[in-house]
Amino acid sequence: RHSVATIQEIANLMLLRGNIGRPGAGLCPVRGHSNVQGDRTMGINERPPVFFLDALEKRFQFKVPRDNGHNVVEAIHAMAEGRAKVFIALGGNFAQATPDSHRTAEALSSCDLTVQISTKLNRSHLFHGKDALILPCFGRTDIDIQANGPQAVTVEDSFSMVHASNGQLQPSSKQMRSEPAIIAGIANATLGKTPVDWLWLVEDYDRIRDLIADTIPGFKDFNERVKNPGGFYLGNAAGSRRWNTASTRANFKSNALPLNLIHEDISSTGQIPDLIMQSMRSHDQYNTTIYGLDDRYRGVKGQRDVLFVNEADIIRLGFQPGQKADLISIWSDNRERRVKGFTLLPFDIPAGQAAAYYPEVNPLVPLESVGAGSSTPTSKFVAIRLERSAESARII
Repeated sequence: RHSVATIQEIANLMLLRGNIGRPGAGLCPVRGHSNVQGDRTMGINERPPVFFLDALEKRFQFKVPRDNGHNVVEAIHAMAEGRAKVFIALGGNFAQATPDSHRTAEALSSCDLTVQISTKLNRSHLFHGKDALILPCFGRTDIDIQANGPQAVTVEDSFSMVHASNGQLQPSSKQMRSEPAIIAGIANATLGKTPVDWLWLVEDYDRIRDLIADTIPGFKDFNERVKNPGGFYLGNAAGSRRWNTASTRANFKSNALPLNLIHEDISSTGQIPDLIMQSMRSHDQYNTTIYGLDDRYRGVKGQRDVLFVNEADIIRLGFQPGQKADLISIWSDNRERRVKGFTLLPFDIPAGQAAAYYPEVNPLVPLESVGAGSSTPTSKFVAIRLERSAESARII
């Protein structure tokens, strides 16, 4: 809930110490994993900046919609309320990655159409609308050959470096298409050659990059610069001590200390949480993809349905280490959010705190519980209580 303010205070501290712009001493703000950095740079944003919309209008000569879109939580609400009827996923595992899993599944199922553009099957394909499509696409490791020959996509990393990425593996089917080809096909079927010739563009991805160079700041001569070994550096204003503020100086951001860390929708229930739980990932995991059931970071082997708890808390709550418990989150909407049969694992963790693996405990995160200023689910602060599981035998 207070994540934005927390990050701002960390930035304040770095400014006070003079760390911003000092080699080896600054911040590394990460907008997400993999190419999520580049997505934002390319304008993929539910609230795109005005300069980006103006640039699109100028280059492509059409009236760009100015209404805001939906972030993830807003999109789930919109589907559940019938305000959004079509869901198109360009990759990802939406149903598994999102909070309040049962409500998310219901929201997806209420759509008229769901489309999954995917490199492989995943659980989200099971929660679909009245009509549903699964469109298999190349992964970044697949060889991508279009009309003008082999193609490379471009990606941006956490350090503002943009480089080309070429696949090396034969696609598993000749019927598969690349993501750009699928998007271009949908656009062509819907709009024809307006405002661009979509099918011509996708014949050679250099043509797409030329349009990016015309539209996005910092991408002049995109195709030439990306040929350099390692790509090119987009730059970072703060790293160069250039402050893009009204005063042209670095600005501090003050935040009042919260009077209570517990959300009103938790305290209003009258229930006192047994523990405050955060979700996290294991070593053998990448996002929602779980490669194995071991976690060498924390000494866990062969299981994921565990709750890391201070041993004193386990005893305080009337349990024994290794006993199984159901986890129930506390919120004011009278919905029961429960996951069953989690093994209580004593761990070196502060008293009153607990941790469990994502996405197994996503069903416990209320859809309405989001960070102030970010609208991201509060997966690091979930108030829970424990009940003995029907099968509560100790297993450790």
